[in-house]
Amino acid sequence: MEFSKNAIDMNTKIENGEQTTVDIDLGDGKIVTCAIMVVLTVKDKDYIVLLPLDENGQNDDGNVWIYEFIMKDKNSDPELGNITDDDEYMAVSEAFDQYLDDVEFDEFVELPQEGLDGEVEGE
Repeated sequence: MEFSKNAIDMNTKIENGEQTTVDIDLGDGKIVTCAIMVVLTVKDKDYIVLLPLDENGQNDDGNVWIYEFIMKDKNSDPELGNITDDDEYMAVSEAFDQYLDDVEFDEFVELPQEGLDGEVEGE
């Protein structure tokens, strides 16, 4: 899975605990705090995956929200855009599923670390 520079920068902030939540204004006066899961790159566009939290900071239903992640320049705050095309949404959903599979694989399978000479350490 490839990530754009903007996605790598944002994911690094997430991993380092610098940017963990974002508030989404639903337009009806309701603001929902969401945990930021990851920023993905699909077909040269970035998308952010958010986990909406309740008033206790929990998410019991496992639903995620996916938006286009738009960085106009380094000095401006990112903007979120709605995904209106079904094919685009499906492509991003599949990329997120692949990301989850990759993360799960990395968490459950400890891969051997290669040394500088290409030999597997511990052998």
